[in-house]
Amino acid sequence: MRSFYGSHAILTLALITVFVTDGIKDAFLVLVLAILEISLSVDNAVVNAGVLKNMEPIWQKRFLTWGMLIAVFGMRLVFPVMVVTFATGLSAHDVVMLVMNSPEQYAHHLHQAHPMIASLGGMFLLMVGLSFMLDETRDVLWVGGIEKRLQSLGKIDAVNTTISLACLLIISATVSSEIKSSVLMGGIWGIFLYGFVSSLDSLFAVSDDQMSITQTAKRGGIIAFLYLELLDASFSFDGVIGAFAISQEIQIITLGLGIGALYVRSLTIYLVKKGVLDQYIYLEHGAHYAILALAILMLASIVHEIPEAITGVTGAVLIGLSLWSSNSYKKQQAALLVAPESLKQRYPNLHNNS
Repeated sequence: MRSFYGSHAILTLALITVFVTDGIKDAFLVLVLAILEISLSVDNAVVNAGVLKNMEPIWQKRFLTWGMLIAVFGMRLVFPVMVVTFATGLSAHDVVMLVMNSPEQYAHHLHQAHPMIASLGGMFLLMVGLSFMLDETRDVLWVGGIEKRLQSLGKIDAVNTTISLACLLIISATVSSEIKSSVLMGGIWGIFLYGFVSSLDSLFAVSDDQMSITQTAKRGGIIAFLYLELLDASFSFDGVIGAFAISQEIQIITLGLGIGALYVRSLTIYLVKKGVLDQYIYLEHGAHYAILALAILMLASIVHEIPEAITGVTGAVLIGLSLWSSNSYKKQQAALLVAPESLKQRYPNLHNNS
């Protein structure tokens, strides 16, 4: 478990420091916030691992260093300030002053911006989940009956974008006029950002004889890095907003969520190094089902408040089910290796994972 040594060390140091300076209550809140972040982002770690395992080692390291700084300070500190600035019309300086001097008012503004944030994050995650489910080139299917039907829809051009836009229009038609424009704006940005990152390969495409192997790897690393950071941002929205229900102190929130994000990064590296996705063939499927569930819950939260516990438990259950199914499949394959030929002929589908 070397992948977690650094996370354990930073968590221990942070808890001791907060305990000495602010007392046991704030130290406990840091721990609770870290657990909240981890519970909301386990599926994020699995999807990250699926992308990261195909990246060059140098970009894997950058994801842990540069990406960690972006995750902690960018997505969990700077980004919420930018959202409040955009949503309220206040200057960035005024919002920073609210963060420092009036966290209750800042939290109020952040909650007011929730419809736009939830729409942006929900639509981005919906695009991620649909792109996986509608991919007709996938050979390994977890819930075959459902996924085969979804794959048949994948033959239609831009079907994931069409479905997402239809969902956005339906949601915008059900919300009050006060937040309609915010919901539409956030959703359009979510769809645009996914489409932009997904199309970067084509945007920067050149012929193979004009690009060296090094240049190809570098370009692929940059694109994957951007995709992972946007994915992390989408997962962080719920945690940032929910954190204010636990604490009003911005430094406690940033520290707790930052430590949680570090553990998620460590889990990602662990999954890659141990080849867990190859050992548990349905784990990535479970993560994408969890992403779809999170997207639906985020979009539903625009019209009805949904506790973060439901989001975390839903993701954990889907990941757990995919692990259980993967383990059952491994046992079937092991049994098939030692089964007599007559049994293999009698149960020809025993080795079929679809």
